[in-house]
Amino acid sequence: MNDEGIAVTEESQQEQHVPLRRIFRLFRPYSARRVVVFGLIVMSAVMSLVSPFLLRQVMDVALPQGRTRLLAALTGGMVGLAATTTVTGVVQSYLSLSVGQAVMNDLRNAVYTHLHRRSLAFFTRTRAGEMQSRIANDIGGMAATVTTVATTIVGSIASFAGSLIAMVALDWRLTLASLLILPMFAWISRRVGDERREITLERQKQLALLSTLVEESLSVNGFLLARIMNRTETLTREFAHQSQTLTRLTVRSSMAGRWRQSAIQLVMSAMPILVYATAGFTADHGRLAISLGTLVAFTTLQQGLFGPTAQLLQVGVAVQSSLALFQRVFEYLDLPVDVPEPVRPVPLRRPRGHLRFEGVSFSYEDRPILRDIILDIPPGMHVAVVGPTGAGKTTLGYLVPRLYDATCGRITIDGTDVRDLSHATLADVVGVVSKDTHLLGPLAAQHHDLVAQKFRILCGDAAEQPGPC
Repeated sequence: MNDEGIAVTEESQQEQHVPLRRIFRLFRPYSARRVVVFGLIVMSAVMSLVSPFLLRQVMDVALPQGRTRLLAALTGGMVGLAATTTVTGVVQSYLSLSVGQAVMNDLRNAVYTHLHRRSLAFFTRTRAGEMQSRIANDIGGMAATVTTVATTIVGSIASFAGSLIAMVALDWRLTLASLLILPMFAWISRRVGDERREITLERQKQLALLSTLVEESLSVNGFLLARIMNRTETLTREFAHQSQTLTRLTVRSSMAGRWRQSAIQLVMSAMPILVYATAGFTADHGRLAISLGTLVAFTTLQQGLFGPTAQLLQVGVAVQSSLALFQRVFEYLDLPVDVPEPVRPVPLRRPRGHLRFEGVSFSYEDRPILRDIILDIPPGMHVAVVGPTGAGKTTLGYLVPRLYDATCGRITIDGTDVRDLSHATLADVVGVVSKDTHLLGPLAAQHHDLVAQKFRILCGDAAEQPGPC
């Protein structure tokens, strides 16, 4: 792991909690759609509470008394409510998905944009696979949570509250007995959530290692080195080992707390049976304390109580897992901008190209590279910097376009400090022909034309002739 990655990891181990308010702020730009979604959720929850009472009327009145018209009206109302709830759920799911994906898009853009504000030092310390993993794997891994967590919480709370009120209205004693097992649900959920969060954080780190190995070993340079130095078999074994480790962590993450959750499901399945048994044992001379319709309606509402409770607990577990992913993403967003844009950029009109280094020093990770460099390069002059490997030749050139910032001293173009020029202005007036080859996808042709144009400006007619300028 690189130095930057080590620092980030140690910090994450010390700070295990991500403020939920920071996550909620991500949804703020989409408040209008969230209000509509929450309104649909509440409407669906209210409609779902009506059906048990219609069912009670069917069991206690319509069927025993043979009132076919009432039976038709009640069953028709139940079908209509089910159809309306289904349509409402589809609309709500679409809006929830669009909001969740928009938030993920914002996160990806924020991380990518923030990384472009870092200096070159960050990219020399950080493996490309690590950065790719944070943008693709970590943000992609929180898709389900970001898309459904808010709606699930609101829907479950609305259903829980409505079911609880309706159950109390039917029979408060049975309601009290039903609530006694909820503390056990909460305890199990907390244990499972803590366990899964730790495993998820470890799994994402392993996924980043695997991505880094693939990126480094299957690149052009990585393939050439592996073939020339006969490391193909070694890299293959290393990849198999890392992949097997990732497989074990994925299985552990999926199975974390599964036995505890199965116990919850067993208790939920047994609760209606206990309610029926309680009603039977408390009967007085063969007569139930409550009507059969009320008993059926109560057990139906009971599922509306425990179902949302189970959903809330599952959401809690999912949120605990996603907090590890948010933690890794926020670590990148919280990295300081070490090459900031000037607050008030100075325009550079009609640049002539007079470059000066005034007592410039530069250190890389507390290791001095350049010391008290003084250079005065008038416009039109060609200067070649020579020296042994590691002397700082490339670094000297990178200080001009602010790929690094000088530790001491200043660099000026036409008398203006480069730190007072915007990045766009520097890109316009400084042409860099790198010794490395980078393909920029659809921007490759534009990049080639731009460099060629700057090269012609610097070299004049010589740029049209074969060979170096």
